[in-house]
Amino acid sequence: MSGAGASAMTSITIAGGLYHEHCIWPAWDQLYGSAGRAAAAVVGHVDRIVLRSYARADTAAAFQPYANSYGFAFDPIPADQTISFEYVHSLSTPTIRPALPRIRKNSPFATKADVILRFGMMEGSAVVDADRCVYDPQSVFRPEPFPENGSRATHLAIVANRGEVLAMAGGEDPIAAAKTLLHSGAEVVVVKSGVVGADVVQNSGVTHIPAYRTDRVWTVGSGDVFAAMFAARWGSNGDNPEVAARFASKAVAAYVDSMSLPCPSTVQLNSANLPEAKAVGGRVYLASPFFTLGQRWLVDEAHRCLIELGLDVFSPVHEVGPGPAGVVALADLAGLNESDVVFAILDGNDSGTLFEVGHAQAKGKPVYALAQTVSEEDLKMVAGSGCRVFDDFVTALHHVAWRT
Repeated sequence: MSGAGASAMTSITIAGGLYHEHCIWPAWDQLYGSAGRAAAAVVGHVDRIVLRSYARADTAAAFQPYANSYGFAFDPIPADQTISFEYVHSLSTPTIRPALPRIRKNSPFATKADVILRFGMMEGSAVVDADRCVYDPQSVFRPEPFPENGSRATHLAIVANRGEVLAMAGGEDPIAAAKTLLHSGAEVVVVKSGVVGADVVQNSGVTHIPAYRTDRVWTVGSGDVFAAMFAARWGSNGDNPEVAARFASKAVAAYVDSMSLPCPSTVQLNSANLPEAKAVGGRVYLASPFFTLGQRWLVDEAHRCLIELGLDVFSPVHEVGPGPAGVVALADLAGLNESDVVFAILDGNDSGTLFEVGHAQAKGKPVYALAQTVSEEDLKMVAGSGCRVFDDFVTALHHVAWRT
């Protein structure tokens, strides 16, 4: 559903960060950042797109071919640093270069347009004046309240994750916090909640928008794509907030599955028959070797990420630790018997991990496994007995949460 002005030429100005991004697994080496990705995402959904970002001269020159290829206007604001984010995997905590204390603050830049998507930035701030503005604060630690820098909007939508909403409004309930932001001038607040979707909060009520399951999962920039598509549909095309948020959620599914931009067309998104993602919950038994530094790092990462995805985790190395075989084995098996699902890291062909997988199968518990360096022959019994085997860490974790 589109607004009355949808047939007229649409436009959007995007103000935000232009950053270099590097990821080891899967391989990713791009110059996007929140604003660059957002501009690329909405090509085909908005007639005229203008990107305004701080950029060092060489960074601006490197990004200009991106803008030319996608077909949007790029208006760089001179700066003397380029910020980069370096990931091991797409759920890892990135290394930011230069380190945060060394990131220099630039003078704010002013932007006036009918429709603006404003992102928060580490290196400065965009002071916007818009009829319709979507604001994504992009900071859990200290998200800047929209009007703090002098920004104005006749119609304001805030799109933020749960932590950002709570940081801006206080309290422990993100929906209640979103309602507080409505009283502070926002017309709509969209609370993003990862694998469980998002909630569109308005004075008229709260509408839940589902996330969608995908075969592959790449999470770097998924929030940027959501904000961009919401801004394109609600801000530029006049859709109501619920419709805009549903388009945004489907656009995210397309992006995290394909790692490609721009997003599919409105017709393609509208007709996409995507399965809704539901976080099943329950206890996950984390089966993995942990005898080398690399193995211990990976099991720690899996433990952290599963918890952040909302799951209760029993991890033998964290819950039981070392000890005599008669003690450790009994404690591990007790934890396994009390768990609902197993996530197994099979690289290394560890005998204990394989035993735990077999025990879980005998008990009828679903098993999800990560195997990046295991031969097809060595996976024959695991895969042949119905275990779900993945070669991508983040994808495997999400399918555990969804229990597909």
